[in-house]
Amino acid sequence: MPPLSGIRVVDLTRVVAGPFCTMMLGDMGAEVLKIEEPVHGDDTRGWGPFINGTGAFYFELNRSKKSVALDLRTPAGAAALGRLVETADVLIENFRPGSLAELGFDYASASAINPRLIYCSIAGYGQTGPYAQLPGYDAVIQGEAGIMAMTGFPDGEPTRVGVAITDYLAGLYAMQGILIALHERAASGLGQHVDIALFDAMLSVMRLPHAVLVATGQDPTRAGNDHLTIAPYEPLHAKDGQLIVAVANPRLWERFCDAIERPELRDDPRFRTNSDRIANRAALKRELETQFAQWTVEELDARLARRSVPCGRVRTTKAAVEHPQVGPRGIIVRQTHAAIGAIETLGPVVKLSRTPAEVLLPPPALGEHTDEILAGQEGRKAGRQEFRAGGWEGGNSEGGKAKG
Repeated sequence: MPPLSGIRVVDLTRVVAGPFCTMMLGDMGAEVLKIEEPVHGDDTRGWGPFINGTGAFYFELNRSKKSVALDLRTPAGAAALGRLVETADVLIENFRPGSLAELGFDYASASAINPRLIYCSIAGYGQTGPYAQLPGYDAVIQGEAGIMAMTGFPDGEPTRVGVAITDYLAGLYAMQGILIALHERAASGLGQHVDIALFDAMLSVMRLPHAVLVATGQDPTRAGNDHLTIAPYEPLHAKDGQLIVAVANPRLWERFCDAIERPELRDDPRFRTNSDRIANRAALKRELETQFAQWTVEELDARLARRSVPCGRVRTTKAAVEHPQVGPRGIIVRQTHAAIGAIETLGPVVKLSRTPAEVLLPPPALGEHTDEILAGQEGRKAGRQEFRAGGWEGGNSEGGKAKG
């Protein structure tokens, strides 16, 4: 049985961070009810390129869920959501702070309906602070949290990371916060509010730049493909392309020099220590690329691998998903979708030995499960039983009455 079986999640999120979180919860067995606006649904359904009329990106973030179409601005839609909140273990939302209060589903209102509810909010800047009311999209947060200033080449402009990194980090932190709160609820019997900000999530991984700032008082800036504090730790040109090397300690430096048939570099006063190599980075790169020029990327890769020196090729997306690790690790999930047939998405990352993820539900059509879920709601309330597994309880039995 998947580890989150018996946990019901009401998902009021859309686009990336929230759907990424709830997909991971669903992969691990939670029943995820994706509440969608009835006409257009999740924004990503309308983002091209399209597969059979639905945005391809939507499929990557929304398997393992059931779609329930509700117009929360109508009394009927709000009442239906209230009944779902009564039976939920988790509610997750990424509205602008305060927006759900107008509909009667802010944390205070939802916890009054169901005191055991774990209520997770994801916002650009969180629920507090002077920026809390501002919209926060990934590109904006990348600029505000400093990652753009660290990305790109020194003589170029700040560059956005090529994927929505702040959203994915926030989604991971949201899942972590939800699981922590579920674990605590097993002891206290009470839910709580999990407050996640994209800004906090992005800033939390800026640890190396922050360490440099604290240690030197200097504001670090982008170094292209160089590492701020390690060399060589970068892509280098070979005969037919680039190979990334990561020579992160003295033992690796010795093995690296032997592997490329330049043992004298180990004792060269310009390169003896990592600090020496950082100080003479340009000269080091010239020496290494001159030596690399005699070998192809494949030859270099094999040569360094034999000496256990970390290295890798610079792969395209297509080449990355064709990597030899993909199959054995189950990184690609193949499912059958009722409308489009076979579909592939990137699979669960967490591998559990005894209770692994079970990816059963393909990404749902808009409103596909509305009738099923709403019709079964009264039966769920009447027949609900406590479920205990792994240290927490699923299937609420102490929810209060729905408003209205």
